[in-house]
Amino acid sequence: MSLLDRLRDLVRKPQEPGLSTSTPGLPVVAEAFDPAEADSSVLARSPDWVAEREAVLRHHLTLPPDRVDEATRILAQDGWELREQSRTDSGVTLHALRVQTLDALHCAQERSRMAGLAQRLGGDSLGWDALQAPPPT
Repeated sequence: MSLLDRLRDLVRKPQEPGLSTSTPGLPVVAEAFDPAEADSSVLARSPDWVAEREAVLRHHLTLPPDRVDEATRILAQDGWELREQSRTDSGVTLHALRVQTLDALHCAQERSRMAGLAQRLGGDSLGWDALQAPPPT
């Protein structure tokens, strides 16, 4: 996270009460699994995404089993939580999760970062989705 991003985080509204990577029942409001589709298009076509609200950004990764601990350490430095979804002898399916405000630039930066990390560790980044609580009524 850059210094500018950290400064923005300081002046942003606090996280919504109770919103965390473990908040149950959050619906998916945007998803990007086609590497040819721009993140700005993904967000623009999502009728349920609210730009001003915090969301859980969830990247879907596969890694070799012996590289999961390394990925966990690397991602934790920037507040990402890595959760195992399934495991076989050939690979581990994981979710990298973080609560943040979504915008096209940051989604694209994080997609690129996850793809680079997965490639360096011998895995793959499959795409991302975003989960967000519905606005209060």
